[in-house]
Amino acid sequence: MTELEKCMAGELYDCHNPVFLEFKKTARELLAHYNTLAYDRQAEKRTILEQLFASIGTNVSVGLPFICDYGRNIRIGSNVSINMNCTFIDCNTITIGDNVLIASNVQIYTAAHPVEYAERMKADWNPADGQYFCNTFAKPVTVGSGCWLGGGVIVLPGVSIGERTVIGAGSVVTKNIPCDCVAVGNPCRVIRKINGNAL
Repeated sequence: MTELEKCMAGELYDCHNPVFLEFKKTARELLAHYNTLAYDRQAEKRTILEQLFASIGTNVSVGLPFICDYGRNIRIGSNVSINMNCTFIDCNTITIGDNVLIASNVQIYTAAHPVEYAERMKADWNPADGQYFCNTFAKPVTVGSGCWLGGGVIVLPGVSIGERTVIGAGSVVTKNIPCDCVAVGNPCRVIRKINGNAL
């Protein structure tokens, strides 16, 4: 398998492989321009987002500044508002459905490292070989249609958030959250059902 194939399969991969460095370079160049544009330059912003993201629906707003790793793994539906100062680490796919509200300072992460030190660090690492000194893996994140993520929410790798769910401000989402509920806290947990559904 290539390093890119390993990454997308959720296996350990070399995040400093040239393919990823090129993805980062392209994203940084596009974002450097995007993040300087005035609020009313919507057509120019749209053109950049179409180049940056894997796919983007209609009526999408991405506030400034916006940071992402590659951009190419982000898929956004229609009627989506992403407020200012959000960070999407899209080493694997980030899929956002339709009619989604994402407040300021939301962070979505797909990349992580093994918890065990012996697995996290490369025992045979040599600075001369160009590889990163620790092991990395990435898992996809999905935010279902109709969701609202409050300010400062952090979504961790491998998480899926069900449709129409609300995640309270400041929550850290460490595991899947079902549809039609309010979930809050660190770690984030369901506190009640909404939209006519009983808990």
